Amino acid sequence: MAHILWADDEIDILKPYTIFLQQKGYEVTTATNGQDAIDLCKDNVFDIVFLDENMPGLSGLDTLTQIKNLRPTIPVVLITKSEEENIMEQAIGQKIADYLIKPVNPNQILLTLKKHVHSKEIVQEHADTHYRQEYADISYKIDTADTFAAFTEIQRILVRWELSLQDANSPMRDMLAMQKSQAEAAFAKFIQRNYEQWVKSSSITSRPLMSNDLMKNAIFPMLDAGDKVFLVVIDNFRYDQWKVIEPLLTDSFNVVSDEIYCSILPTATQYARNAIFSGLMPLQIQQMYPQYWVEEEDEESKNQYEQQLFQTLLDRYRRKDKFSYTKINESDYCEQFIRRLKNTSTPLNIVVLNFIDMLSHSRTESKMMRELANDEAAYLSLTYSWFRYSPTYELLHQIGQLGYKVVVTTDHGTTRVINPIKILGDKNTNVNLRYKVGKALSYNQKQVFEMVNPKQYGLPSPNVSSRYVYSMGGDFFAYPNNFNYYAQYYRNTFQHGGISLDEMLIPLITLEPK
Repeated sequence: MAHILWADDEIDILKPYTIFLQQKGYEVTTATNGQDAIDLCKDNVFDIVFLDENMPGLSGLDTLTQIKNLRPTIPVVLITKSEEENIMEQAIGQKIADYLIKPVNPNQILLTLKKHVHSKEIVQEHADTHYRQEYADISYKIDTADTFAAFTEIQRILVRWELSLQDANSPMRDMLAMQKSQAEAAFAKFIQRNYEQWVKSSSITSRPLMSNDLMKNAIFPMLDAGDKVFLVVIDNFRYDQWKVIEPLLTDSFNVVSDEIYCSILPTATQYARNAIFSGLMPLQIQQMYPQYWVEEEDEESKNQYEQQLFQTLLDRYRRKDKFSYTKINESDYCEQFIRRLKNTSTPLNIVVLNFIDMLSHSRTESKMMRELANDEAAYLSLTYSWFRYSPTYELLHQIGQLGYKVVVTTDHGTTRVINPIKILGDKNTNVNLRYKVGKALSYNQKQVFEMVNPKQYGLPSPNVSSRYVYSMGGDFFAYPNNFNYYAQYYRNTFQHGGISLDEMLIPLITLEPK
């Protein structure tokens, strides 16, 4: 139970309160003046302090200041006889947790303790109870899902519960992980049944909105309506990461739409992001604009022609839209871009941010980053910290002040991989852990999704006999040579390129400045 410090010069009169709290299981230490309260805080750790505002000697506010200097995170509840504005302003400025007006009653004290000492465990208990009640319904939705809309609903539900059950001690987290695995298996089968037909269909009425549809169906209609638009493409950005940073934007923006669309396969920048900017599938890019297509084995950057590809899209649709294109890889350059924003008048501005992608890769390569983001909850916490304290936060707020609508999206997400599966390939096989493309691949067909004829899936073939294979759910590819080493090294890292809810079902968010 919590340890309470109660400082009041009339503490003897409050004896019934301290007895009441002790009977409820709380440990209560009392002080009759501010200095004693400060001395007690030096030598003891309290969960909460009840502090009388009007005490002889050191006032309640002076005592509050010194306690906060000693213990900045301790919640302090000010108890006062009046609500004089200047006193309350000073108290709030010094970050009191709450205040009570004398005479207080036992129920007020208990409610205050629930609010400031037990809130996390109460919230977690309610979340556990509600998830347990919803468990069967979620399982039913997963078992019966047979449309893209059904899986996007499941993704939203799972993300909501992942964010609600972040307490490491919650017994429901294991149950949720099992349901996520169940959903991943169902989604992988769904993709295997439907993806080829989606690629062949020219109408989004019979298939999901995909990477090559985004400009034509999400951005062009906004420009045609006379909106000024900033398209912010955050590489490697998942839907749960969007939900984590969303509260940071609500003071400047209204969320006009919160949609989920489908990344093409492979869920990798070379394919998905080039498809976004060109409005074409990768095979079409290679055939129509070979100068802008970079093969898997080529060492040059796979996404260096995005601006040129977007211009080809405008040309094909005979659009005269003026646009700017900016790729931001470093915080310093982002700050420079922010300083230039006030001179922006272009109707369409495209900004590509690679910070999340770098966060994901650095977590794989850095032991320290692995320890900082050792599970999904920690990875999301890092995302929140990055966004809150990076120039990206200021960038979006500055864009809002200019009156632009903002579309926040990504080319693909990423997933935490757990289970290594064996594959053999020649020296020209690509190095991605979630998909492989090559002409001499050997693998267990039951463990992968294979595209034996890539052209049927809108993909180029480096060789006549090339095929693409994808890992699914939490699987990742490893070669038999040194299998155990690589399995251990890459297990629990975040990868992309394959088939999973987090890689393929990705955010398409429209924000309107308030």
